Amino acid sequence: MKSKMTNRNKTFWIIAILVIALFFTFNTLPMIKGVIYSFTNYKGYGSYDVVGWRNYVDLFTDARVGKSYLFTFKYAVAGTILVNVLSLLLALGLNSNIKGKSALRGIYFVPNILGGLVIGYIFSFIFTYILPVIGNVCHISILENSILASEKYAWIAVLIVGVWQAVAMNTIIYISGLQTVPEDVYEASMLDGANKWTEFWKITFPLIMPFVSINLVLSTKNFLMVFDQIVSLTQGGPAQSTESISYLIYKNGMSGGQFGFQSANAVLFFIVIVAISVFQLRFTNKKEEQL
Repeated sequence: MKSKMTNRNKTFWIIAILVIALFFTFNTLPMIKGVIYSFTNYKGYGSYDVVGWRNYVDLFTDARVGKSYLFTFKYAVAGTILVNVLSLLLALGLNSNIKGKSALRGIYFVPNILGGLVIGYIFSFIFTYILPVIGNVCHISILENSILASEKYAWIAVLIVGVWQAVAMNTIIYISGLQTVPEDVYEASMLDGANKWTEFWKITFPLIMPFVSINLVLSTKNFLMVFDQIVSLTQGGPAQSTESISYLIYKNGMSGGQFGFQSANAVLFFIVIVAISVFQLRFTNKKEEQL
């Protein structure tokens, strides 16, 4: 018996050490190297010099960086609101007594299974070829030209694709939350004469607040880090109007000779995401305590 426990402990430690080693090699070590490069003028090749905090100072005066941050924040705010509202509505519908709700849950989860690039290329074909044909045939002026070619409205196309894919996971989380609400609570509210609106705001929403917190943090983080949809739909265009921070870091860091500068941008972006996530968690935790 003792030898079995010893072998089990050895196996546990071997697996744990391997996992930690892999995580350090492919996650922590690149992050540390990125922080180091952020203090240099490294171009991604050749020699480099240490420039101290110059890259970080230049980030706040670079117009292109500022534009990418504005677009990313606008996209993240709009996407987070839309995803959580739509996901909660779908979850409420799928949690009710309707026929075939199990099949519908599976169908709604399909977008989350597909890759972001695959979905982006499919929607790119729809926006570029199918919708303009429909617009010309039906004389709908807003659809006659590809929305992806519009500097003003291209971000809406990216938002549609991002929201369509993100709704799946958030819906599943909200369904899980709704299933934790006891039925007797609803029965008591019915006896008190509460209508559906009052029931939702006074009972359902407060009881699923932890799940709302999870979805808010996850959706905001994912929308802030938008990349696949940008690559497959607009590649940052037209005129850099849909250039997200992640795409700018990748494009100029890998092929634009700004590896050190964009490493500083990546470090700053990481700090921003962590700060926003911490703020959201503290805000929603206070709401949970109040409720």
